[in-house]
Amino acid sequence: MANSPEVSTEALADLRERYRTERERRVRPDGARQYLGADAEFGYYAADPYAGEPTGREPLRDRVDVAVVGGGFGGILAGARLRQRGVERVRIIETGGDFGGTWYWNRYPGIHCDIESHVYLPLLDETGYVPEWKYAPGEEIRRHAVRIAEKYDLYADAVFSTAVTSLTWDDTSEAWIVTTDRGDKFRATYVVTATGTLSELKLPGIPGIEKFAGHTFHTSRWDYGYTGGTPDGGLVGLADKRVGVVGTGATGVQVVPLLAEDARHLYVFQRTPSSVDVRANRRTTAADVGADRPGWASERRENFLRVVSGEPADADLVRDGWTASAGLLEKLLPSFRRSGDRTAFEASYEIADAVKMNEVRARVDQVVTDPDTAAKLKPWYRYACKRPTFSDRYLQAFNRDNVTLVDTADTHGIERMTERGVVIGDTEYALDCLIFATGFSVGVSGVHSGRLPVRGRRGVRLRDAWREQGPRTLHGFTSNGFPNLLQMGGTQSTSSVNYTHVLDEHAVHAAALVAAAEAEGALIEPSRQTEDDWIAVLADGAPDHEWFHAECTPGYYNAEGRGRPNGPTAYPHGAAAFHDLLERWRANSTHQVLRPRSVPRREV
Repeated sequence: MANSPEVSTEALADLRERYRTERERRVRPDGARQYLGADAEFGYYAADPYAGEPTGREPLRDRVDVAVVGGGFGGILAGARLRQRGVERVRIIETGGDFGGTWYWNRYPGIHCDIESHVYLPLLDETGYVPEWKYAPGEEIRRHAVRIAEKYDLYADAVFSTAVTSLTWDDTSEAWIVTTDRGDKFRATYVVTATGTLSELKLPGIPGIEKFAGHTFHTSRWDYGYTGGTPDGGLVGLADKRVGVVGTGATGVQVVPLLAEDARHLYVFQRTPSSVDVRANRRTTAADVGADRPGWASERRENFLRVVSGEPADADLVRDGWTASAGLLEKLLPSFRRSGDRTAFEASYEIADAVKMNEVRARVDQVVTDPDTAAKLKPWYRYACKRPTFSDRYLQAFNRDNVTLVDTADTHGIERMTERGVVIGDTEYALDCLIFATGFSVGVSGVHSGRLPVRGRRGVRLRDAWREQGPRTLHGFTSNGFPNLLQMGGTQSTSSVNYTHVLDEHAVHAAALVAAAEAEGALIEPSRQTEDDWIAVLADGAPDHEWFHAECTPGYYNAEGRGRPNGPTAYPHGAAAFHDLLERWRANSTHQVLRPRSVPRREV
């Protein structure tokens, strides 16, 4: 991140002021409360359009070795890694009609992964599959999820169209009692929660949303019965329709180009533009990625993680927008400032960030022909304030005569809805259809949120146990007072832009803990002291990045402009270092969480 002559001191000062001004235009006092959940009167938005009505079945009253909550890649990987450890009865409980999680629900037109498929799709070595595209379409990803489930026989005990309603530890039998909305009440020796962080769709809380007489749906429940076509396009049902889309994040960037091709007219309602870089997707062959040797996929995946985490790597095997901008993605990790003082690092970082964002904004001018539209599409914030996007079709869509960009920053979004359409300022935009590309709520699913009641020893609720001091875990997986409960993808662990890699490492760790407990006839439960020691590790060396999030434009990265949670919530040295730490800990310290059973292990 050497100083660049392209950005002067004066230009940096102007940029800071522009960023501040643009942020203030968008901050709302209601924060995340501006969104509605798909429940109660809006529950129909979350209905499963793919599975239909659940088929009848008798409630389950049996016992399994492991119950896995969630059938997305986290749950699938947990099941696969447990199978590799010889665990027989693994029951995955999933609200959707099949495996896939995000890739089951999201089937909107244009859907692709924004991480290279050869590092995003897990267990490629184990399944012998080589992705067809550098950035895979959603259906290829969904089929791979099914491929893994079939290889590891995860359908055998799985239940679909089913939601877990409670998890209760029974001290007498030393097992978890799992209940669901289908009347199930069965026992599991271990529970793995893999509910994901972005699993519950959200809707904008627009006054009068219930008055609109046209058609509406969320992108994660795409209505092809109305639009016609497939994820590849051909939305012939929109040929005579005035269509609006709300949301210009990663989903909006992918869906807008196909809507623009087929709608009579498309209105894109934008509060904050995304940074849109070059995608350059293409078909790939096994030779392109070195898939002619064992372990190629694991090597490539690890290389990608190390590059974007700022760790030493002999080469950049992926060579894309993520790895090219690695220093801006993991902006404040200690691995990026091992030498030199912090002030010098942050000054260097700010210049590098300004250079990159100037390039992104310049691309808008190069692609979009109308100057006023181009000005509205320019992102005025630092690179990692919002998840970066990549597309070779999105900006180009605004050159079409049938596409109108409607900026809503000054009104903080759509002001209200009428029977005919939406109102912004003094203008009513008449619509036949309004599509919500507004994504998912953060932190409302799983055991941390309290939406899924979890009671441990002596009936203590997990949420109550964490109420005063916040989450208490070891490595983000296990907690004192909640034996044999393994939490994947949660707080106090780590994350990365390639989230499936993180989930797979979590699955490997969870399966290893189960195998160790089975071998010793023990329970998995850390002591309070072990939790304290881990929390101290999280706090030691944690970068002070509150300033960064506080200055960012509102979004789900910073709780809609409210900043980040207080206290240490993640391992401060990045995902690559965290995975190395877990591997060393498994080799030397697993005994720290193993406790003798009070009753013999009961088999079914």
